[in-house]
Amino acid sequence: MSREYRGRKIVIYPEYLDSKKSRSEGRRIPLKQAVPNPTLEEIARAAEELGLNPIIEEEKAYPRDWWGRRGRVIVDKSGSKLETLRRIAEQIKSKRRMSNYRY
Repeated sequence: MSREYRGRKIVIYPEYLDSKKSRSEGRRIPLKQAVPNPTLEEIARAAEELGLNPIIEEEKAYPRDWWGRRGRVIVDKSGSKLETLRRIAEQIKSKRRMSNYRY
C-alpha cells in the first residue's frame, strides 16, 4: 500500500475474516465473529454499506498464502482495524442471513 494512505486506510484480506482459517493462517477476529469463505465482493459491499469507500485489488495476495491470490480490499480507517474487521464480518453475516431468508 502506498505511503500516502498510511494512517488513513486499512488493508483487508479475506483471510482476516475467514472462519475456515486458523489464527496462524491469518484469521484476525474471533471464530464466533468470523465468516466462512468471504469473497472480495462481499467485503467490498459490506464496507460500502458502512461508508468505508472500498477499493478492490484482485491481483494481490496475502503474504502467508502468496500462491492463493485471493485479492484484498482497501477501506477508509474508521476506528481500530480490529473493530473495522468485526463490523464488516457482522455486515456480511447479516446479508447472508437476509439472502437465505424465505418469505
